Amino acid sequence: MMNRQQLLMMLAATLAVVAGVGHSRPVSAAPGGTAMTIAIDQFLRAQTAGLPGTVSHSIGAIDNRSQLPACAAHEVFLPPGARLWGKGHVGVRCNAPSNWTIYVPVTVQVQGSYLMASRPLPPGHALTASDVTTASGDLALLPAGVAQDLSQVLGRSTAAPVVAGQPLRADLLRSPMVIQQGQSVKLVARGRGFEVSAEGRALAQAQLGQVVQVRGPSGQTVHGIARHDAVVEINN
Repeated sequence: MMNRQQLLMMLAATLAVVAGVGHSRPVSAAPGGTAMTIAIDQFLRAQTAGLPGTVSHSIGAIDNRSQLPACAAHEVFLPPGARLWGKGHVGVRCNAPSNWTIYVPVTVQVQGSYLMASRPLPPGHALTASDVTTASGDLALLPAGVAQDLSQVLGRSTAAPVVAGQPLRADLLRSPMVIQQGQSVKLVARGRGFEVSAEGRALAQAQLGQVVQVRGPSGQTVHGIARHDAVVEINN
C-alpha cells in the first residue's frame, strides 16, 4: 500500500500533467484558426453540392503571420469572377468585434466521367457513337465545356480536326443545320395556356438552337429559335 507521502507525490504529478494540457493550445485553435476553417469547409460543401461527379475539396494554409484578432462569426464569400473549380481562393470577412478580410487558397476536385475522341476526326465529321469513348478523371483539370453525355455530341459535327484521346468540348463541335434559307417552316408561339402556329419562310439557314429570321404569312419579319422538323419557336 502507498504511504501518505507517495500518494501526495502521485497527486501532484497528475495535477501537473492536467495543468500542462489545459494551458497548451494548438496553432489551429488560435483566433481565426479552427472556427475559420470550419466556416470555409461548410461554405465549400454548400457551394459545390450541385456539381457533377464526386466532389472533394481541401483548404490551404492560413497565414499565421496575419495576427488576426478574434472573430465572433466568419462570413465566407466567393471573390468576384472566382469559381469553385480547381485551384482558387475564398474570402473570409469578420465584422465583429473587429473588421478584417483575408483570402484563403482552396482546391476543389471533381472526379467524374467525360467523353473524348476514340480516333482522329476530320473537320465537318458528324459524330456517331463509335467516334466517342468514355474516360474518368478530375473534371476541374479539363478545359471548360467538356461533354459528359452522348446526347451532347451525337449528331453534331466537328468544327476543327480532333486528335484521338482529345476531350470533346462544346467549342469543337457544331450543331446540325436544321433550317435552310428559303425553306418553308412552321412558326410556333407558346404562352401560358396557349399555342399558336403559322407558316413562314426562313430568310437564312440556322443550326439547332440558333436564332433565325422568318417572314411570316402577312409579310412581317419575326425572330425565333430553330428547332427540329422545320419548326421555329417564338417565345412570348
